[in-house]
Amino acid sequence: MKNLIKTKWFIYGTYLLLVLATLLIGFVLLQNNKTLKNVIVSFFEVAENRTFDYRQSLQVIHKRPLPNKDIVVLAVDDASLESLWEKYGEWPIPRNVYGDLINYLELQKPQSIIFDLMFIKSIRATANADKYLAETMNKYNNIYTGMNLDDQPSSLRLPIDLPERLALNIQNDSNVDFTQKSYKNCRPIMSSLIDGKVNIGMTNVQRASDGILREVTPIMMYKDKYYPYLSFKAGADYIEQKNAKDFVIDANSNLKVFDTKIPLTKDGNAILNWYGPSGTHTIIPMYEVINAMTGTNKSLNTKFDFKDKVIIIGTTATALQDNKSVPIQNIIYPGVEVHATFFNNMLDNNFIRKTDAFTDIIIITSVIAIVGAIVMLSTSTLFASLSTILFGIAYLFISYYLMELYNLWIPVVMPVISIMAAFALSFLAKYLLKARDFEYQYKLATIDGLTELYNHRYFQDTLRKQIDIARRYNQAFSLIIIDIDFFKKFNDTYGHQAGDAVLRQVAKILKNNSRATDYVCRYGGEEMTIILPNTSAEDALFNANRICKAVADTPFHLTPVDKVNVTISLGVSTFPDNAQTPQDLIEWADKGLYYAKEHGRNQVGRY
Repeated sequence: MKNLIKTKWFIYGTYLLLVLATLLIGFVLLQNNKTLKNVIVSFFEVAENRTFDYRQSLQVIHKRPLPNKDIVVLAVDDASLESLWEKYGEWPIPRNVYGDLINYLELQKPQSIIFDLMFIKSIRATANADKYLAETMNKYNNIYTGMNLDDQPSSLRLPIDLPERLALNIQNDSNVDFTQKSYKNCRPIMSSLIDGKVNIGMTNVQRASDGILREVTPIMMYKDKYYPYLSFKAGADYIEQKNAKDFVIDANSNLKVFDTKIPLTKDGNAILNWYGPSGTHTIIPMYEVINAMTGTNKSLNTKFDFKDKVIIIGTTATALQDNKSVPIQNIIYPGVEVHATFFNNMLDNNFIRKTDAFTDIIIITSVIAIVGAIVMLSTSTLFASLSTILFGIAYLFISYYLMELYNLWIPVVMPVISIMAAFALSFLAKYLLKARDFEYQYKLATIDGLTELYNHRYFQDTLRKQIDIARRYNQAFSLIIIDIDFFKKFNDTYGHQAGDAVLRQVAKILKNNSRATDYVCRYGGEEMTIILPNTSAEDALFNANRICKAVADTPFHLTPVDKVNVTISLGVSTFPDNAQTPQDLIEWADKGLYYAKEHGRNQVGRY
C-alpha cells in the first residue's frame, strides 16, 4: 500500500513538473525568439481584446450601464452638414457662428461647453470672425476646445512652447510609464486661444493593433510636461468645481480626481466602459440649434434645455471622417461620442480595471489546479468531462458579471486554454497513474515477493496456455522442475534469513540462464520451475544441465563472512512426448526430480 501511495505522489509530481517544464520551455523560447514572441503575444492580445468586446456588447444588450442624461452631444451630423452648407455656402462655416452659438448656449447657463473641434490658425479672409470667436471663448470660464499632439518633423513645423497654464502637475507613485505617450510636436490652434484663458485639452487617441478603440490616454507628455485629454480636463474641472491642475497617481495605478479613481494600464491608458451604440447619449443636431438661434424657427427655442448640462460639440457626419471603431458590436463611433463616453465614465466612476500580470498568473494557476483536482478525483470520465465543461462555462459567466457589476476585466483566453491543457494533461497523468497502479496490482497478483519469480498461480495458468498453443501449432514445449538440495539445512544452520537469501540467489541464477521467452516461476517452498516454449526434450535437458552447473559453480554469500556452495536437483518433462495434461506433465518432471535426488543430487533426472 505504501508503494502505491508513493507511486501516486510520483505521478502527481510528474504532472506538476510537466506543466512547469512546459511553461518554462515556452518562456525561454519566447525570450530567445523575439519574432515568435511578438506573434504569440499579438495573438493572445487580439484574442483577449475580442473577449472584452463581446462582454461589452452583452452589457449594451442588457442596457448596463446607463448613460448620464446631463451629457448632451451637439452634433454636426449629415443633416446639419447639408443644412449649414446650404445656409452659409461653405464648409467649415464662419467661425463667428460658433461665437454666436456660445453666447446663445450660455443664456441657459450650461455646466460646460466642450468643442471637439480644433480652431487651427487664423483664417485671413475672416480675421474678424476668428477674433470674435477667440474673444467669446475667452470670455467664459466653462469653454473647452481641443488641440492635437503629434510627431511631425520640425522641418514641417517647429515645436512651440505651450503656456504653463495648460500643463498638469502629476505626482506618479505607481509604475505607470508615460514615455510611450510622449510626443515631439503639436499642431497648434489659434494663438489667441492658446495665450488666452480658454481651457484646452488634447484630442489624441490610440487604437489597438486590431484598429479598435478601447482605451483613451487621459494624460500625455510633450516637452517633458504633462497635458490632459480634452474630456479628462473638462471632467476633472466638473468634479472638483475648479481649474484642476494637481493630480496623484497612487501605488495601485489609480489617477485620482477627488473621489473618482481612473485605473490606468501600465502604459497610462484608461479602459472605457461603453454605454451603447452611437446615439446612446442625448444627440441634438446642430442645425436645429442654429436655426433656433438665428430665428429661422423661433418655436424651437423652447425645445432645448441646456441648463446645467455638459454640451459636447463635434462632428458625426460620415463625410467629415471623425469616426472610430469601438468594441460594442464593431460599430463606427464618432469621436465626439468617445469624449462623451469618457466624460460619462468620469462622472460615474465607471472605468474598467484590468487585472495585472500577477493576478492573471494566480487565476491561471487556480484554474489549472481546479481542473486537475476535478479530473484526478473523479472516478468517471464522463463526470470529469462534464464538470470541466461546466467549470469553463461558469468561468465565462464569472468573467462577464465581474465586468458588468464591478468593472473588472479578468482574462479569458489564457484561462480557457489552461483549462483545456490542464484537462488533457490531467487525463494523461491519470492514465499513467492507472497504468502504474495496474502494473503494481498485476505484479502483486503474479510475482512472488521473495524471489521476484512468477508465482504458483501464474505458473499454472501459463502451463495450461502453453499446452493449448502447442496443440494448436503442433509444437513441443518443456518443463523443468528445480529443488534446492538440503535446503532445510540452510534454515536450521544459518536461520530463515539465510534460507531466503539462498532462494533469492538461486532465482537470480535461473533468470540469468533462461531465455527471455521462458517463464521462471516459484512453485512452492524451495521448488522452482521453468516453462520453455517451443523447446524439445533434448534442448530442455541441455538447458537444465547448464543451469545445474551454473548454480553449483556460484559461491553463495549467506552473511558477510559465511560463504557456502549450493546445488540443485532438476527434473524435465516435454509435451507431447511425456504427457498430455498439465498435471501429468508436472508429475513426469517430478519423477525425474526424485530420480535426481535418489541418485546423488546436483544433477538432472529424466524419468
